[in-house]
Amino acid sequence: IQISDNWPGYSLDLFTYPQHYYGDLEYVLIPHGIIVDRTERLAKDIMQDIGDNDIVVLCVLKGGYKFCADLVEHIKNLSRNSERFISMKVDFVRLKSYHNDQSMQDMQIMGGDDLSKLTGKLSFVFLLIPFFVFCKDIVGTGRTMKVLLHNIEKYKPKMIKVASLLVKRTSRPDGYRPDYYGFEIPDLFVVGYALDYNEYFRDLNHICVINDHGKAKYRV
Repeated sequence: IQISDNWPGYSLDLFTYPQHYYGDLEYVLIPHGIIVDRTERLAKDIMQDIGDNDIVVLCVLKGGYKFCADLVEHIKNLSRNSERFISMKVDFVRLKSYHNDQSMQDMQIMGGDDLSKLTGKLSFVFLLIPFFVFCKDIVGTGRTMKVLLHNIEKYKPKMIKVASLLVKRTSRPDGYRPDYYGFEIPDLFVVGYALDYNEYFRDLNHICVINDHGKAKYRV
């Protein structure tokens, strides 16, 4: 789903959201219900692609946890209601690549220490183990994801696939596209649905655009 640059969004008055964020947001970019429906469709696409193979899900924290949890739950529900059972294992890594609303040059990768146990296991297109679905909250220039992929490739998996809730159109695109993504959005700093600004707004269900007042209020 592509959201155009001139999309005005939805008025905040049409939705409920935490009162402590009143005055901190411009508008709702993607309502929670649309996020849930789109994630369910991504789960269906992934199920069609993986066949009878198992999945290793690597969730990128913290911003990816809600997307990952919902995506995994949809895949589990589809598996339970079909004739084939999909086994899933979940692991986590954490990235730190933003200071306030600016992307940093140096990215920190933490966690995922037991991924070395997956080395040498076989996989086919959409896998035998390991098949990685990187549940990344947002892909911007692609620099973050390329660094992460480079670190994972040392474990020599046969197949890596990337799932991202959002793809951001930027002025410096590098041609990278995730294998699965929910929404292509303008170059905006968005919060909500576990996306944060200095650890605030994770409790906001909708994906919203933060305003200048909100940035100043929670700046560190």
